[in-house]
This record gives sequence, C-alpha cells and structure tokens, in this order.
Amino acid sequence: MNDLRVTVSKSARAIFLCLCAMFASAQLFADNATPDARKIIEAVDAQQSAASSISMKATFQVFDKDGQSAKKDFVYRHTSAPSDSRTLAIFTAPKEIRGVALLSIQQSGAAERQYVYTPATDRVRSVVTQERSARFIGTDFSFEDIGEHSLGDFTYQLLGSAETIDGHKVYKVAATPVDSSHSQYKYIYQWVAQDVPVILYSEFYNAQGKLIRVLHATGLKRENGIWGARHTEMRTVPDGTRTVLTIDEVKFNVKSDEKLFTPEGLSAASASATK
Repeated sequence: MNDLRVTVSKSARAIFLCLCAMFASAQLFADNATPDARKIIEAVDAQQSAASSISMKATFQVFDKDGQSAKKDFVYRHTSAPSDSRTLAIFTAPKEIRGVALLSIQQSGAAERQYVYTPATDRVRSVVTQERSARFIGTDFSFEDIGEHSLGDFTYQLLGSAETIDGHKVYKVAATPVDSSHSQYKYIYQWVAQDVPVILYSEFYNAQGKLIRVLHATGLKRENGIWGARHTEMRTVPDGTRTVLTIDEVKFNVKSDEKLFTPEGLSAASASATK
C-alpha cells in the first residue's frame, strides 16, 4: 500500500475526450471543408454540453515492456454545468486499489484542481503540480491526462488535412499550452476525423520536444446518436509500456448526487462505487 500511496502520490485531454465520447455533430465539417483549428477542437469539445452527466464502466489493461499485463477495473463519472465541469474515476478492482478515487474539477477562471482519496487511510489529498506528469495508478495515462481541461488552456494550429487514419480522412492539429507551467507537454499533435469529430490519434511531446506518449483510439461506436471510441491505447515511448482502455458500458444523463463530486464527498463516492 505504500507503493500505491506513492503512485497515486492536461491539450492533454486525451482520456477525457475518449471516455466521454466526442459528442459534437459532424455537420460542422460538412458545412466547412477547411475549418480553422480551434473550430475543429471546439466540435470535439462540444461533448461537454451534449450530456449533463455520463456514467461508465471501464477497464485499464496495463502492459509492461515485456508484455506482461495487469487488469484494473474502474467506474468513471462526469457532470457538467455552465462554468463547472467535474469527473470522478473510482477503481473497483483489483483488491489492492479498490476504492481509490480521483476527483478533477475545472471551473471557469480557475486552474484545474485534483484530489485523490485512499480508502486504507481514509484520507483525501490534493494532487500537486509536480505530480501531474506521474503515472495514474501505474497506467500509461498521467494525472494530467485524466483531468478536466478548458478549451482556452491551449492554442491551436491546423497543420494538414490530407492524411488518412483507419479509413478516415483527418485534420492534423497542433495544440500548445497557453501557460507552460500548467502542463508537462510542450505541444500535442492531434489527428481529428473529418467525418466524425473524434480524435483518432495523438502524439504528446515533453518540454524538451521529445515524443513521450502516443494515443490511438479505435472501435468507434454510435449510441443514442453519440459517437465514441470504445478502445484507446496509450503508449509510453521511452519505457516501451502501454495501457489499453476499454469502455464496457456507457450511460448518459444519469442523475448523480452533486455532493459526491467534492473533496468532502470522495469517501461516500468510493463506498457507493464499490459496494
């Protein structure tokens, strides 16, 4: 458990965009053959207003450099309101991390805040800036990747529109943090499908401009009129490790107790998810 406490001791919107489905209508792209970069990302980001809340059951399959794997199950909940967006990730298995919870809060005009709850100590603590680049519970996603983010945290540049990924023509967009002190990444390249506003592929570069992570989203599925990726692989290039995220169940507009999306409510949220 001491190791766990150290381990749990953003555009990087990677996992959030993939988990929350990519809700915008593809009509934007149909109406404008070459929209500017920000509008492309706005179409993806419009997911946050398409559903007031989201509830999911998902799995991380973590592979080490030798190909050995470990499975980690969790539930993911998202709630949004004007100027306030919050997510909860709570692990349900295996036993040693059962109940560990991460709360991310993004409010207009304020920096993102993150809190971790650990059942063994019944303690909630803030995730400090230095920890945001650390692996999230041993996966290839960092705390920053898991967190909540604002569209205005980055500037966007359209680099191309001629490439094809998995049968989809894509826009290549460069996202650069407005404030470099708030992100571990110097820039991120994102490839967005032109027919459906989904980020299919991303490359993440560190402060020295070195490629450190690669994300690939597959298994696109439309449910209740909403498109989303059901499988997402994140690779950590220097380490030769990877994590495959699989979404098993998605529900939209599920009413949740707002008190659970607060630091004070994390103990109750953990207990509710693991009962």
